[in-house]
Amino acid sequence: MKLVHRNIDKDGGGSITLIPEESEDMWHAYNLITKGDSVRASTIRKVQNESSTGSSTSSRVRTTLTIRVENIDFDTQACVLRLKGRNIEENQYVKMGAYHTLDLEINRKFTLIKSEWDSIALERVEMACDPTQNADVAAIVMQEGLAHICLITASMTLVRAKIDQNIPRKRKGNVKQHEKGLCRFFDSVMQGILRHVNFDIVKCVLIASPGFVRDQFYEYIFQEAIKMDNKLLIENKSKFLLIHSSSGFKHSLKEVLLDPAVIAKMADTKALGEVRALEAFYTMLQTEPAKAFYGLKHIEKACEAQAIETLLISDDLFRCQDVSQRKKYVALVDSVRELGGDVKLFSSMHVSGEQLGQLTGVAAILRFPLPELDEEEDISDTDSN
Repeated sequence: MKLVHRNIDKDGGGSITLIPEESEDMWHAYNLITKGDSVRASTIRKVQNESSTGSSTSSRVRTTLTIRVENIDFDTQACVLRLKGRNIEENQYVKMGAYHTLDLEINRKFTLIKSEWDSIALERVEMACDPTQNADVAAIVMQEGLAHICLITASMTLVRAKIDQNIPRKRKGNVKQHEKGLCRFFDSVMQGILRHVNFDIVKCVLIASPGFVRDQFYEYIFQEAIKMDNKLLIENKSKFLLIHSSSGFKHSLKEVLLDPAVIAKMADTKALGEVRALEAFYTMLQTEPAKAFYGLKHIEKACEAQAIETLLISDDLFRCQDVSQRKKYVALVDSVRELGGDVKLFSSMHVSGEQLGQLTGVAAILRFPLPELDEEEDISDTDSN
């Protein structure tokens, strides 16, 4: 998604102009636009022209309309977002208040106007417009003295850093100099990984090289991680995958991505964090039910007690028509984050999101048990019976 213009005032109201560039961007647009918002975009309108003799002809003209959205329809097959609403701005072809349908398509600019841009909507814009937010695979292609640190999204590969250092050759009597140079090089690559790879998003880190360079580097970084007590690297050790490549140049990435082991690993990266969080929730529900709850009422009480460790919430809830209800969910997410909890936003178009939807769309794993919430549930079940 390309951000063209952003104009949001202190009160939180304002407009953002965007251009969807790929199919995933239409999904982001669907999550951003809610009923009651205003959308400005170009459209084609059929116009009746009457001649001086009284005969009429029709022609199609392109015009820009601003409508207040009343109905939203997302065609996932054609990747078109269809918005229906009344025209709210003067136009020579369309009367004020007349109904019109706007079709938002890939590579067609639109402006979204909201009375309030909350944190969830702004986060969605940031996620859609920053390609690194969607890069859930990182790759380091390397050879002695040369490394490229790349982030891979569904549509592009971004080179975030190139490390090019001179390493003394391994000759008799010069072994120590060679090893020192190699350690300096490995340290630079490790620092590059820590700087450019966001392990909260990245689910798989490929290390590719000819020979044994990848094995030496892998051994080096985890020895250093233990020495320095770098928990980030230690906790994410399972995400690293060692692969052969013909060189440390960027073009070698193509052969790396065709490796069957990489294809198998990458197939499971999208929404892997969400899937694991849902599995952890179900396990907790079976083993320690006082630390796993679902439903807004219970989750709000757990949040008040500052007990939420991981909040699982479906993006479907933020598309609700009831503004006050949406505000409740936004406030819940903000509150959990402020208290140091982790928030997993599930896509309702993913299997894990559908499963969460069956559990009211909101669930939580708690830091400590709250048996009193369990008791409340039992009491309310008894009352209803």
